Amino acid sequence: MRNKLIPILLSLIFLLAACTSPAEPTTLKIAVLPIIDTLPMYVAQQEGLFAKHGVNVEFVPVASAPERDQILAAGQADGTINETLAVMLFNRESAQMQVVRYALRPTEGHGHFFIIASGQSGITDVNGLKGIEIGVSQGTVIEYVTERLLQAEGFTADEIKTVAVPKIPDRMALLASGELSAGVMPDPLASLVVAQGGVIVADDSTRPEYGFSVISFRKAVIDENPKAIEGFLAAIEEATTLVNADPARYKNVLSENNLVPPPLLDAYQAPIYPSAGVPTEAEWQDGLNWLKEKGMLNVDVSYEDSVNASLLP
Repeated sequence: MRNKLIPILLSLIFLLAACTSPAEPTTLKIAVLPIIDTLPMYVAQQEGLFAKHGVNVEFVPVASAPERDQILAAGQADGTINETLAVMLFNRESAQMQVVRYALRPTEGHGHFFIIASGQSGITDVNGLKGIEIGVSQGTVIEYVTERLLQAEGFTADEIKTVAVPKIPDRMALLASGELSAGVMPDPLASLVVAQGGVIVADDSTRPEYGFSVISFRKAVIDENPKAIEGFLAAIEEATTLVNADPARYKNVLSENNLVPPPLLDAYQAPIYPSAGVPTEAEWQDGLNWLKEKGMLNVDVSYEDSVNASLLP
């Protein structure tokens, strides 16, 4: 009797195995602003690289950094492109987010943020900014980069003046009209201001330790789905190689996702995207020091708990 049961049991096991479908790939929801930093993500999606590495990716468009942060805090997105400053503020009480990779990092000839003087201001070089109000989004990476760039040029604290103009379209309009003598703009919108007569007087292309962005995920998502994050980052690595090798091939991605204004599309040169890597402890500490100087943080946020290089390919 026992010998007769064995083939029956084996048949049942094979039948159950045949009926069991493979596990569905994990879906990662990524909050995305319309910024040039996101290009490798869109290329990875277009080229099927996320699927190749066993992960589904759903983009959640957001219009502003505050909206992005609200969606992340509510658990409606798993990851995003932001800055270490934003991660520090998330982690002020406990580790809520972790940086897993650089997203975009300035390189020689490819700045990320630009200090631009209005064409009507008469300012032609960085020294002309001493004591001049510079339009920024206060308490953000834009103000941080502005202050650090001017300090590197030898400006004293009382020579650096900033004024809050949080919305980029407002900053552009005020620069064009001359009501604002100087302002800070990201790539590629800086080119539009220059086309309207603006003059670039400083940028972060020689100071990459300030103007970089990062890919970060909620720590709960990393803890639950480390393999999905690894797959995501492997796909980003392949996409980065493709973009750097032939950026013109992805002009459609720039257009379809509103990453570059239409007037700039034909002449625009995409930046060089960084290969796998995470911010250094020195870069983290400098941003932390700035937030504490501004009174936006009064605690030390741990680099070890907030930056995770272990998932990189």
